[in-house]
Amino acid sequence: MSSNYHSFDELPLTLRVEDLMPILDIGRNTAYELVRCGTIRSIRIGKQLRIPKQALIDYLSDVD
Repeated sequence: MSSNYHSFDELPLTLRVEDLMPILDIGRNTAYELVRCGTIRSIRIGKQLRIPKQALIDYLSDVD
């Protein structure tokens, strides 16, 4: 799966969990686990999970 995004500026304000997969080069289970355990902050809109763009940026800036 490839990402259509080439920079942070191109990212939408909220991402789906599936959008994390190509950005972070991880699988579906890992992406959902990062969200489920709160490592990457998310919000629930109805039945859908959304990750604020800033939450992804915060996660990437905290990774050593």
